[in-house]
Amino acid sequence: MREFISGNEAVARGAYEAGCRVACAYPGTPSSEILENIAKYKDKIYCEWSTNEKVAMEVTSGAVFAGARSLVAMKHVGLNVAADPLFSMAYIGATGGFVIVSADDPGMHSSQNEQDNRNYARAAKIAMLEPSDSEEARLLTKLGFDISEQFDTPVLLRLTTRISHSYGIVNTEKREEHPPKTYNKDIKKRLILPAHARVRHIFVEERLEKLREYSNGFFLNKIEWGDKDVGIITSGISYQYVKEVFPEASVLKLSLTWPLPDKLIREFANNVKEVIVVEENDPFLESEIRAMGIKVVGKEKVPLTGELDPYILKRAFGFSEEIHSTRSIPSRPPVLCAGCSHRGVFYCISKLKLTATGDIGCYTLGALPPLNALDTCVCMGASIGNSFGLELALGDEIRDRLVAVIGDSTFFHSGITGLIDIVYNRGTSTVIILDNFTTAMTGHQEHPGTGKTLMGEGTRKIALEDIARACGVENVYVVDPYNLKETEEVIKREVKRREPSVIIARRPCALRVKPEPPLRVIPEKCTGCKLCLRLGCPAISMKDDKAVIDKYLCNGCGMCKQVCLKDAIVNE
Repeated sequence: MREFISGNEAVARGAYEAGCRVACAYPGTPSSEILENIAKYKDKIYCEWSTNEKVAMEVTSGAVFAGARSLVAMKHVGLNVAADPLFSMAYIGATGGFVIVSADDPGMHSSQNEQDNRNYARAAKIAMLEPSDSEEARLLTKLGFDISEQFDTPVLLRLTTRISHSYGIVNTEKREEHPPKTYNKDIKKRLILPAHARVRHIFVEERLEKLREYSNGFFLNKIEWGDKDVGIITSGISYQYVKEVFPEASVLKLSLTWPLPDKLIREFANNVKEVIVVEENDPFLESEIRAMGIKVVGKEKVPLTGELDPYILKRAFGFSEEIHSTRSIPSRPPVLCAGCSHRGVFYCISKLKLTATGDIGCYTLGALPPLNALDTCVCMGASIGNSFGLELALGDEIRDRLVAVIGDSTFFHSGITGLIDIVYNRGTSTVIILDNFTTAMTGHQEHPGTGKTLMGEGTRKIALEDIARACGVENVYVVDPYNLKETEEVIKREVKRREPSVIIARRPCALRVKPEPPLRVIPEKCTGCKLCLRLGCPAISMKDDKAVIDKYLCNGCGMCKQVCLKDAIVNE
């Protein structure tokens, strides 16, 4: 049977066909749809949104100990969170097949950095596979489980945004059942004490050499002979660009990219006049091939930053034909949705001229004009620690005008430990948790505060205020961010308190509730003062020096009505 599906859907299908039993993830673009699609097979695969990526890695590792084929998925920065158990699992190996999906984001479409996670495979000394289309995403996921069990290794399946979200024709197959093996105690393998780890390290190095031999004969590491004046070595989505730009060239397409197939690479290089390496971001292939003593053309031509496409590749190699450009397309700056409850908090922060350490989520957009409400954004959960660090450095100079802002899902992910640190070390920081009952930025996934699991089952709903109090915070308040007066008063009061405070700004995500009737502007009353524009709502604009509200965008939240000094904004 053939289907037209995305790369993420294909990974889910491959996991199902391979007999995967357990799958865990924390949502993050571009990887979120993998677990959402695995959930379609919940009668065969247990799947969950884990609290964070480290927990996801640890849960799947436990299932692997029992011999169950397991998969964990995350975006590239998520693997930073999960790196601790990753490196231990590289030594422990895989009793059951273990596939770790890392979805990189060249071009940073929705990420805070452009790291190249191929480096993780090299550092951890585990096998890595890179698909170049949806069909390969399905096939390599299945093969990943086989390779994992054959070589007793975790396997890194490295996707990129273009592979994750592009669609292609996939050949689906039946599921092959692989029941979990009986768990057998083996502390020399799974209990990583120094004495055990020293022995396992020797195993890891020996395994790497066996994988290298396997890579040299791997059927998807293949040479496509053409014009031998130029030979191009590439992998992943870059292969598709190479085939479009250099249709006549000889190409060495790599799919098992760590460890590299050294013999195959030498064979290819010895039979072409010039070797070019085409890859996105880091010179991963290029550096390793150069280290083999092979002369190549790489990053002196191919850009080191950003996402590749055929037009960039043409420019890099001096093609004279007209180059396609998207510069004529007007840019659309990102903006919080009309009616977003976060807007009320950010409006108050900006009005009070506070310093606000921010975090990862759609609320990061509060940093942009006209709100200009956030000062920092480092990584998941960092806002709380960053706030305390500023307090420690500047004391009273900043303490009365400092808040940390974090989302509900992000707080569960990695904000709790930072809050405990503030309480334990006698800090006074004010933490604002933006609670919209969902993981909004990545597509409205469930989390521990929603009362529902990925598989649609009801579960215990964990209250943010209970966690805050359990962490030792005595001053915990819940506000409605649509009520600007209440929100401003509570924030203004708590930043001056010489004890830790948690303010929970609670409203459902505007995209998940039925909107109220839209508001409108009475032109005769509007003076064109533009105070309402300071909310940054996309439904409000100016026409003929008067504010106007687009009734098709407005969701009736009423915040603009509260800021208008002339009572010019009214309900329909």
